[in-house]
Amino acid sequence: MTTYYSLLLLIASIGFIIWLTAYKRVNAFFALLLAALGVGLLSGQPLDSLAGILKTGFGHTMEKIGLLIILGTTLGVILERTGATLSMANRILRVVDERNTPLAITLTGFVIGFPIFCDSGFIILSGLNRSLVRKTQTPMPVMAAALATSLYAVHCLVPPHPGITAALGTVGGDVGLVMLIGLGLAIPAAAVGYGWSVWRGKYLPYEPVTDESEQVPEDHLPSAGLSFLPVVLPIALIAAKSLVLLAVTPGQGAGQLLNWLVFAGEPVVALGIGILLATRLTEPHHKTELTHWLAEGVDKAGMILAIIAGGGMFGEMLQATGMGKSLGDALSGLPLGIFFPFLIAAILKTAQGSSTVAVITAASLVTPLLSQLGLKSSLGTTLAILSMGAGSMVVSHANDAYFWVISRFSDLPTATTLRIYSTATIGMGITVQLLIWLLFVAMK
Repeated sequence: MTTYYSLLLLIASIGFIIWLTAYKRVNAFFALLLAALGVGLLSGQPLDSLAGILKTGFGHTMEKIGLLIILGTTLGVILERTGATLSMANRILRVVDERNTPLAITLTGFVIGFPIFCDSGFIILSGLNRSLVRKTQTPMPVMAAALATSLYAVHCLVPPHPGITAALGTVGGDVGLVMLIGLGLAIPAAAVGYGWSVWRGKYLPYEPVTDESEQVPEDHLPSAGLSFLPVVLPIALIAAKSLVLLAVTPGQGAGQLLNWLVFAGEPVVALGIGILLATRLTEPHHKTELTHWLAEGVDKAGMILAIIAGGGMFGEMLQATGMGKSLGDALSGLPLGIFFPFLIAAILKTAQGSSTVAVITAASLVTPLLSQLGLKSSLGTTLAILSMGAGSMVVSHANDAYFWVISRFSDLPTATTLRIYSTATIGMGITVQLLIWLLFVAMK
């Protein structure tokens, strides 16, 4: 495929998904499936390979987040039905003014985003987010995008998240320096996401959140401390695992206690522990309903899983076409300096959906060119790595599993999620890259 044809095909496939889901009201799974097939056929993929590519994309997505979605949804259902999310929302609103609720959820996401993946964090906090929306009548697009962008800022820029950490391994560099500057850049990135969410979200249509948990009487709500525990403990376990793995390799001289901590910090295990804790919030008259709540969690997860797996198929098909590489190769001869790592990562991210894959692939392409780009020094290498992290933000859209986590767990239409979250990722990435460019100029 030529570069121009690749770009045209990418734009056309995204437009096709928007048209089917937003205007024709076709279920997003089938829209993504048709888009993936169309890309495969129009890019000249062998007919006998199309089904295999679709199944690979479906399977890889289920492998990465299938259990996480089921367990996270089930935890959310139990917390909603017991009134725990309402109790947590009440406590937060005693501390912050209702007008500052989006800022409160942004700060929560930013702090929690350090140790855990953005999709895990969003799933765990989605029930709390819904209760805050219900209590304050803040538009869901505002709250969902504020939480999503704060988690995303840290995920793309700060080790030990996998993409930026893998780039460190490929390019080389000082972990501490990347972490320190990455944190400094994540703050304005989250601020841009917050500002855009508050401004843009006011003008987008949404359905008011009216969950059954509103029927739980205030005097029957569990205590705030017990309500937060099924959310906070899984986050703490995941964080502890991340910190342990920075210093110790499990099974190689590590004590049994550390091995158990690493096991408990696996996100699916941590969420399972959260579910067990959440069941302790049930009152005697809830015991017979608990089985129904567990079934409801699995049922609700089914549609979410299907749509997210559809995004995985679409992303896999784009990756199989080599679209990202062909677009990246077209830039390789241009004198772009510090913007080169950013553009390569941005093209790869937009083309295939995964921020982690975008950074890892960009690192392998950029590393041999560091001297030509004037980025061979310690600080230059650090800025090159962070430039790739900034590029991996741009653009999160229909081929990104995280996009569908945000959309489905917040009950936002595809078009609304694109208009508030996807556009926010563009502003976040460009802002961070401009700050990196200023640092690069100052370094000279």
